[in-house]
Amino acid sequence: MLYGSAGKRWSMTERPSRLIQRTEDTFQIGPSALHWDGNELTIRFDETTAPIPTRLRGEIRLRPTGLATHIVNLDGAGHHFWSPIAPTAHVEVTLESPARHWQGQAYFDTNWGHRPLEADFHEWHWCRAPLADGGTAVLYYVTKTDGTKATTALRYAPDGAATDFPPPPEQTLSKTFWRLPRSTATTEGQRATIQETLEDAPFYARSVLRTHLLGEPVTAMHEMLNLHRFDTPWMRLMLPFKAPRWPLN
Repeated sequence: MLYGSAGKRWSMTERPSRLIQRTEDTFQIGPSALHWDGNELTIRFDETTAPIPTRLRGEIRLRPTGLATHIVNLDGAGHHFWSPIAPTAHVEVTLESPARHWQGQAYFDTNWGHRPLEADFHEWHWCRAPLADGGTAVLYYVTKTDGTKATTALRYAPDGAATDFPPPPEQTLSKTFWRLPRSTATTEGQRATIQETLEDAPFYARSVLRTHLLGEPVTAMHEMLNLHRFDTPWMRLMLPFKAPRWPLN
């Protein structure tokens, strides 16, 4: 997803297994690939946006300050996992189409599992905020399909070392255009506010927050995901318009 003053560009194309190749240090999907040399992750991509087709081509170079090995079992039953591989990193982005270039701070994580998310989760909210000491704070609050909740609050040092901290209390945020309820967690006695909504979909929202964590004011990237809304026939009919299955070479 590319955000800018000229608008947004979205690309998430599903491709068949014959267009996927993986080695120890490279992962290629169609015309795009990731390569890790031990110090830097290089991502080269050449994609088509949806639903309006435009070219999205360029390169991202991500250099972590440290690598994290901490893995979180999100559902507690061993079906779903999350790990921030690079909680804090420097990134350089060079786009050919559209022509753009910038650099700054970055974050890189991964999720994986053995069952569909909607089989075990009703919803979750997540946020990540850079800290003044060069580290990163990450919050993960999930509501399972049985109504129980699980919380994760982690502070990552610049070298990737993780420590738990007491999960802050939840706070309700304003609903999105699609009337999707949003919430986050912030230091008790403080308020979180939405600075900007970047992505507004019927079951998902991505926002920039001004909030307070670990004794300091922070700017956080926030995500709200509602799997109950996602797991509906009308929603699945809409997905191919944003995530097409094109066997492109």
